[in-house]
This record gives sequence, C-alpha cells and structure tokens, in this order.
Amino acid sequence: MRPFPKIHDVYVGRVVLGTVALTWAVLAGLDVMLGLVSEFGDIGKGKYGLSEAFAYMALSIPRRLYYLFPYAAVIGSLMALGQLAATSELTALRALGLSRRRLGLAVAGALALMTALMVINGESIAPWTQQRADALKSGAKSGNTVVAQYSGLWAREGETILSAAGGQERERDGERFLELNSVTLFEFAPDGHLRSLAHVRVAEHRPGGWLLRDVTRNYFEERSVRQEKVAEERWKSQLDAAALSSGTERPRYLSGADLRAAIEYRRRNDLDASEFEEHYWGRWFYPINVLALCLAAVPFAFGTLRSGGMGKRLFIGIVFALGFWLLQTQFVKLATVYKFDYRIAYLLPTAIMLGVSTFLFKRRSG
Repeated sequence: MRPFPKIHDVYVGRVVLGTVALTWAVLAGLDVMLGLVSEFGDIGKGKYGLSEAFAYMALSIPRRLYYLFPYAAVIGSLMALGQLAATSELTALRALGLSRRRLGLAVAGALALMTALMVINGESIAPWTQQRADALKSGAKSGNTVVAQYSGLWAREGETILSAAGGQERERDGERFLELNSVTLFEFAPDGHLRSLAHVRVAEHRPGGWLLRDVTRNYFEERSVRQEKVAEERWKSQLDAAALSSGTERPRYLSGADLRAAIEYRRRNDLDASEFEEHYWGRWFYPINVLALCLAAVPFAFGTLRSGGMGKRLFIGIVFALGFWLLQTQFVKLATVYKFDYRIAYLLPTAIMLGVSTFLFKRRSG
C-alpha cells in the first residue's frame, strides 16, 4: 500500500473534519440553548442568577461536546462523503486509482485525531469542569459555604456501615473537604452481631481518615451495654469523599479513574457495581464505537448518497447514529438484567454494524 497520508488523503480528511466540526457546532449549540432554558427555572434560588446560569452552561460545554461527538462524527462524515460523491469528486479519486479501502482509511485517520482529543477531554477536562459547574450552582444557591449537597447517605466499609442524614462538600481557607451531619456508625463483629453503635454530630473527611466530633458510642457486650462520650475521635478508614460522592453523583459524569475507584470500593464491600461498570466500559469502547460507526457508514457514500440531496444525507446519518445507539443501549440493558459481561454488550453491536458494512462494501465493489 502507498505511504499514508498523501495529498488526496489530506484533502478527504480536511473535508470530513470541516463538515464534522460544523455538524458538531450545530448540535452543541442546540444542546446548550436547551440546557440554558432548563436552567432558567433555578434562577432566583439563593444567589443563583442569570450570570451564574451562563457560567454553569459554559463549564458544562466540554462534557456536552464529549457526548455529542459520536453523533456529530457519523452525521458529518456521511454528509461530507455524500457531498464529495454528489460532485463526482469521489469518482475522480477512484479514477486516480484510490481504492474504497484507502478512502475509508482517510476518513478514519482524520476522525482518529478528533476522537483522541475527545478521549482526553472525557478523562480530564470534562469531569473537572462539570464538577466546577455543579459546585458553582450549589454554592450560589447556598451562599458559597456549601460546594455540593447530599442527603440520605449510606455506605459500607468492611464490618462498619455508615448512615448520615445529610452532608455537604465545604471549602474553607482553600481546603476542600466532605462534612457529614447526624452520622450513625454500625460496627458488626465477623459473626454478624452488632458490636457497637456510635452517634456522631459531625464527621469531617481529613487526610488520613475521618475526624468525628461529639461522639456517643454504645458498646454491646455479652450481658451489658457500655456507653462512652468523646469530644473528638479519629476514624481510620478507606472510605473517602470520592467513594461517597460517587454514590450521589451521576456515574456518566465521572472520569474513568473515578469510576474504577467506585467499582473497587463496591466490590470490596459486596455492593452492586453494575451501574459504574456500565459507564466504565462505555468509556473504553467510546473511541472504538466512534471509528467503527463512521467506517460502517462509508459504503453509503458509494451509491445511496450520490443521487440524494443534503436532506437525504442528513436523514441517513441521523438514522444510522440513532439506530446504533438504540442497538447498543438494548444490549447494555440486557447485560444489566442477565448479568453478563458489559464488554460483550458493547462489542456485539459494533461487530454487527461492521459486519453489515463489510457486506455492503464487498457487494458494491463487485
């Protein structure tokens, strides 16, 4: 095969990238406008005003771009290749000896760069800016003393179960920490009986563990109950703010590292981690899905799209993207219900789509 890329590869890639970027911008603009309209309902709560709503939406843009990119990629690719086919530029490139496989590689090479940037964004910028957006919104509503608000927390660490009536992430003197209110700690013995019960007014997560304030602890001995009261107590535990926050934050907004930590925490304590596993493996298959979906759409550019206008290309792109999304969503739901590996659920729709594309590719090459 000839060296890659060459001038015709760059040309095809530039057309695809330009159309994908334009499609992406339109989709993102519509999504941001709809999101901003939904934020108007919160304006007036505390100090949350119009400027805070605009700031919140601006900070949420990296996360929105991440989730919209696969749809923009397949719709934009189909529109770009369809336009090249309609103007006979694909025919001219074929006359120069460019194979359909080479054209597919040109499309994949161009999209691989944007996909790599989105993967980096999804693991670093998007989670960070979304957390800042949520912190800004919660802080404005609560007078900037509370960064994030939680209620009805339950967690388990080893033989200890924690219950808290509520909690909040605070920021004081440049230090950010998790504070829980009205905490109850149930400590069980290995044989299952209750060893002690502690009522804690405030629990603060600090480096090295938890600082418990105003603790009243009841010890259940064989034939008696003993009570102790202390003003402060240190509780060394692997249960951290990230583990508790992952239980209250939406898993789809967490980074891959945070999802992995949440999965390990739940497995360590025999808790259900399926929701986090679903999103964790979704992150791994994100670049595979984008490239596979766009490659699967390439055969349509060599016939179906040549005779159609912009509306037809747009319609096929939307149907293609939504069809793949619905198929994969159903497989993921089946994995949740029947408890089989999420990697299989994410891989099967991709394999089916590529199989159909290969069949169409060979059929139109014949």
